[in-house]
Amino acid sequence: MDNAIFSNIDQITQRILNGGSMTVDEGRWMVRLDDDYLPWLMASADRIRKTYRGDEIEVCAIANVRSGNCSENCSFCSQSGHHKTDAPAYDFIPAEDLVAQAQQAREWGASDFGVVSKGWGVRSDKEGTKLEEYFAAMDEGSDIGRCASLGALTKESATKLKTIGMENYHHNLECAESFFDQVCTTHSYQENIDTINNARDAGLRVCAGGILGMGESLDQRIELAETLRNLEVESVPLNFLSPVLGTPMGKQTPMTPYEILRVIATYRFMLPKAEIRIAGGRQFLGDMQSMIFMAGASGVMIGNYLTTKGRSVGDDLKMISDLKLQVRGNTQQRREQTQAQAASA
Repeated sequence: MDNAIFSNIDQITQRILNGGSMTVDEGRWMVRLDDDYLPWLMASADRIRKTYRGDEIEVCAIANVRSGNCSENCSFCSQSGHHKTDAPAYDFIPAEDLVAQAQQAREWGASDFGVVSKGWGVRSDKEGTKLEEYFAAMDEGSDIGRCASLGALTKESATKLKTIGMENYHHNLECAESFFDQVCTTHSYQENIDTINNARDAGLRVCAGGILGMGESLDQRIELAETLRNLEVESVPLNFLSPVLGTPMGKQTPMTPYEILRVIATYRFMLPKAEIRIAGGRQFLGDMQSMIFMAGASGVMIGNYLTTKGRSVGDDLKMISDLKLQVRGNTQQRREQTQAQAASA
């Protein structure tokens, strides 16, 4: 092994710990490092995580409130009406079912709960009315943070969602702009960026990341990280493609554990202050799932995903405890802390 490589990792680490940043070229270099350097890279990413995020892990969960027959043609997605898969198809679930899922997630320790609906934005009065019902029921039935992922937002729809009680908005860029035409052609990359900006302008906390392992190049993985950095996204979920038969990406080879850990660590260097949350596809880490936090992750999605089962919640919570990490307090506690700080100012 080359001592110069260890030295370079150390120099970049110290620069970031001193408040600096990593360049795009350094990111391209880092994401290509040989597996032999991964333990050193992870140790440095862990130092950055501890410095900027501490030892509290943010836990979230989601509910798929409307599934299947989606109008978008995303190449990875089992819910697209353009593909033939075994994904379930149903209209909006009852509000009481959503509240029950939110209450369960809160009992698990989740700070935020996402309402996820197929499609491309809030396009009808029916959708708007149903979402208003959902958020009112969640506000009454649980103190968990209210999040949603509904596709594109205009300035008007973002403001409306804010007024009915939504606090966080999730909208993935999915991949680098230079790779996007391989992923989706029914909406543009600019619409994704506009949605993030519209959500932020409406006063919503923004959560945006992507799916890795779709056939993009290593440089394009860094391109995505740089775009998220330029957009100043606060919370970055990283997913790893779970190939679904019947989709154009159904025969894609899943990422390897070392490949996943290396990209998590590199994203921690690129986005030192962001909440880096690991979501779909972490089953490909196998027995190495606990290493996501040592690689720099500071959050995790628990429970089931949109159309696939997740890992046992008990196993996830034990994993966090065994690592002597703590689940971060819920949104209500954050609200109370903010109000107390404002009152004392």
